[in-house]
Amino acid sequence: MTRRACWRAKPPAAPTPHPLRRVRVRDTDAGGSIVLLTNHFALSAETLGALYRHRWQIEIFFKWIKQHLRLKAFFGTSVNAVQTQIWIAVAVYVLVVIVRKRFNAEASLYEILQVLSVTLFEQIPLEQILTQAGSREPSRQNDNQLNLFD
Repeated sequence: MTRRACWRAKPPAAPTPHPLRRVRVRDTDAGGSIVLLTNHFALSAETLGALYRHRWQIEIFFKWIKQHLRLKAFFGTSVNAVQTQIWIAVAVYVLVVIVRKRFNAEASLYEILQVLSVTLFEQIPLEQILTQAGSREPSRQNDNQLNLFD
């Protein structure tokens, strides 16, 4: 019994429900051009290119938010809930940057946030917490653990 590949041709793409406009925009910085499809017929090609560039700035901003702010999930789905949570995270980030600069801490912002999350309810001065976090070296508490790279 022979096996044959079962091929089916793709059905023709369904027509779009609305007419689209194809616009080629030249990027003066990079020297190339990009092609955009849009349903905006009233806007000029330059305006569409500017909107596309601003869209990438927004994408970069959200990438920064994902990398630097500790937002794993939103607690609400409304616009107000999401905006409130983002602003709170930005405020915490700015406060941690101010604390790091004021105490001349050598620890990274990530390490400071980790230490603060662990020592949140302890009554220890902040300066002491940060100096302990900066001078913390890997401890050898479990001496019967074998080392691979000695």
